[in-house]
Amino acid sequence: MSESSTYFEKQRDMLIQEIGVSIESVVYNLDILNRSLNGSISVGKEFDNVGRLWSHFYDGLNQLKERNNQEETNKNDQGDANDDDSSSDEHGSSDEEIDQDQEN
Repeated sequence: MSESSTYFEKQRDMLIQEIGVSIESVVYNLDILNRSLNGSISVGKEFDNVGRLWSHFYDGLNQLKERNNQEETNKNDQGDANDDDSSSDEHGSSDEEIDQDQEN
């Protein structure tokens, strides 16, 4: 029975050694992954300022577009109001002309 226990112990020691090597490999690969993730995060942080700059740029463009649209709307509204006034003046004068023609 002592031979079987020694065989068992040898097999157990070999398996423990394999497990130890595998764990070391996993730890090594996790370290590599951690470095890669840290590198990716740092690169991403470097683009934060650039991203904010572009965001401000596009916000400014949108504000300019909104202002231009409002100005055009205001001009169109004023133009329509002026057209209405001038058309009523035209109608008013034509009514006066009709009244004068009828008197004559």
